[in-house]
Amino acid sequence: MLRHRGPDDAGVWSDAAAGIALAHSRLSIIDPSAAAHQPMVSESGRYVITYNGEIYNASDLAVELGQSRMRVAGFRGHSDTEVMLACVERWGMESSLERWNGMFAFALWDRKVRTLFLARDRLGEKPLYYGWFGKTFLFGSELKALQANPVFEAEINRDALALYLRHSCVPAPHSIFRGVYKLPPGTLLTLDTTAEGKGEPVPYWSLVKTAQEGSRAPLECSEAESLERLEALLMEAVSSRMVADVPLGTFLSGGIDSSLVTALMQGQSDRPVRTFSIGLHESEYNEAHYAAEVAHHLGTDHTELYVTHDDALAVIPLLPTIYDEPFADSSQIPTFLLSRMARQHVTVALSGDGGDELFGGYNRHVWSSRIRKTLGWLPNTARSVAASMINRVSPERWDSFFQAFESVLPKLAKHRMPGYKLHKLASILPSTDIESTYLELASHWANPESVVIGVQESNPLLTKTGAGANLPSFAEEMMLSDTLTYLPDDILTKLDRASMAVSLEARVPLLDHRVVEFASRIPVSMKIRNGQGKWIMRQLLNRYVPSRLIDRPKSGFGIPLDTWLRGPLRVWAEALLDERRIRSDGFFNPKPIRDRWEEFLSGRGAWQYHLWDVLMFQAWFSAQRPSHEQMSGSFVTAY
Repeated sequence: MLRHRGPDDAGVWSDAAAGIALAHSRLSIIDPSAAAHQPMVSESGRYVITYNGEIYNASDLAVELGQSRMRVAGFRGHSDTEVMLACVERWGMESSLERWNGMFAFALWDRKVRTLFLARDRLGEKPLYYGWFGKTFLFGSELKALQANPVFEAEINRDALALYLRHSCVPAPHSIFRGVYKLPPGTLLTLDTTAEGKGEPVPYWSLVKTAQEGSRAPLECSEAESLERLEALLMEAVSSRMVADVPLGTFLSGGIDSSLVTALMQGQSDRPVRTFSIGLHESEYNEAHYAAEVAHHLGTDHTELYVTHDDALAVIPLLPTIYDEPFADSSQIPTFLLSRMARQHVTVALSGDGGDELFGGYNRHVWSSRIRKTLGWLPNTARSVAASMINRVSPERWDSFFQAFESVLPKLAKHRMPGYKLHKLASILPSTDIESTYLELASHWANPESVVIGVQESNPLLTKTGAGANLPSFAEEMMLSDTLTYLPDDILTKLDRASMAVSLEARVPLLDHRVVEFASRIPVSMKIRNGQGKWIMRQLLNRYVPSRLIDRPKSGFGIPLDTWLRGPLRVWAEALLDERRIRSDGFFNPKPIRDRWEEFLSGRGAWQYHLWDVLMFQAWFSAQRPSHEQMSGSFVTAY
C-alpha cells in the first residue's frame, strides 16, 4: 500500500515471539546500495528501525561518532539510517532526537527491553499514524497501510469531521477515523510491552517554548547583522538539503520564498539548477511568467506546465487515494501536477514552504494591528452596518469594480479575488475581540456543528492555539498558531502526499529547526513593515533577484475554483451535493450546504471553498465505501 512512497526497495523484519513486525518501502536517495536496506538492524543487533525521511547532518554525526573514544565499527554503507542507529546505540533515544537535524517519522524497536519508539520530526514534515485495535497496535506513514490490516475498524469520527469543515483538513492529533491518531510534530511515543499502558506522545522539542524563549531573548544586533546571520543559516539549510545520490531540483513559483531557496541553491551549484513551475491559462491566477523571469535571471534550467480544467478533472478521482482522509486545500491539484512533472526529471525537489508562517507572510498577520485598532474604536453597531453593506454587493460585482479601477489603485490595495476577501472581511467585522477575529479568518465553516449531524463543537478555538504563549504582539501569536496548525496539517500534508504519491522527495529548507529558532528571535518589526510581510526575507532576496521581479501583491498557489465549479466541474459537483445523497449518507445537514450552493451558482456568495470542503469529503467517502464493504461487510459511522 505504500509502494508509491518507496518504489526502489522493500523489506520486512519480524519477531513472532515478541509479536512485532516492521515493514518498509524505500525511495533510494542516499546510498542506493543494499547496505541501506530497511528495516535495518543496528550493529549490536539490539535495535531495528523502519524510517521515512532524511537526517541532513548525518555525515557530521558520523564523524562525531568516529571521534569518540568508544569503539565504533565501520559503517556498512553511507546511509543516514545507519547513522541513526549508531546514534541511538551511543547516546540513547532522547539525546539522539536532540542531535538530529532533519525530517523524519520512524518506528524503532528495542529488542533488549521490548520497547517500541515512534517519533516525528520537529515541524511535522513527515507523517505518522497509529492506533490500537483490540490488542493490536498499528502504525504507518499513511492511513491506507493501517486500513489494509484485517483488524482495522473504519469508524468515522464526527468530531474530527467537524474540525475538518472548520480547517479544511483534519488537524493532528486527530484522524478521520475514531481511535486512529496522527503523532504530533516534535513528539516521541514510547510503548513498553512489559508494562501496562498504551503510551502517550511526549514532546522532545516545543515550538511554543521556542517562541517564548525567542521573545524573551530577542536579537541584540543591527538589522544588517541580523540579515547576515539569517543568510548564513539559510545558506547552510539549503546546502545540507542538496546532498543526494539522485538528481534534484526546486519548485519555483516566482514568489519570495521559493525564489530565495532557488537563488541560494543556484549559488552553491556548479551547474544550472532544475526548476519547475505550474501555470494557469486564467491570467488572474497565473504566476508562471514571474517564475520564468526569476529562473532566467538566476540562470536555472527551467520547466513549466500549464494546467487546464481537464487536468483538474483527471486529478480529482485520485485525491481520495492520495490523501486517505478528507483534505480540501484546492491547491492540492496543482501541487500534485507540479510534483508529477518534476518527477520526470528529478527524485528530490526543494520547496519554499514555511516562510509565511515564520516571517509574517499572510494577510491576517499584516492586518492584525489594523484589525485590533478597528475593533477598539469602531462601535459594534457601525461594524455590523459596514458588514451588511459589503455583503449587499456580490463578490463578482466587487471584482468587476476593482478591475475597472485597477490602474489607479495603490499597490497595497491590489489583491486577487478582492470580492471574496471583502466578504471575508465582512465576516470578521462583528467580532468582539481579536482572538475570535483570528478564529474567523482561519476558519472555513465558522459553525460546523450546524452542518455535521450529531456533533457539539466543544472548543471552537484552534486545536493548538498559540494565544496562551503571551508573545509581544498578536501578529506573533497568529504566526505561532499557524505554524502549529495550518503548516503541518495543511501545507506540509499537501506537499508530502502530493510529492510522495509520485515517488518524489520534497525538502523544506526554511523549516530547518535552527532557522525556526532564529526566526523566533527576530522582532516583528523586521517581519512586518510598511504594510508588507516578510520584510527581512525581501531584503535578503534583493541580494539575488531584482525587486521588480518580486514586488507584487501576495497571491498564493491557487486555482480558479469558482470558475471551474460553475463550469467544467459543475456536473461532478451537482452529483455529490445532491440533497438525497447527502441525506442518505447521514453525515451532513443538507440545507446549509444546498443554500450555499445555490447562492454560489447565482453569484451572490463566495462559497467555493466551503463547498470544496464538502465535495472533498463526499468524494473521499464515495471512494472509501467499496473497499470497506469488501473488507468487513459494512461501513461504521459514529455519533
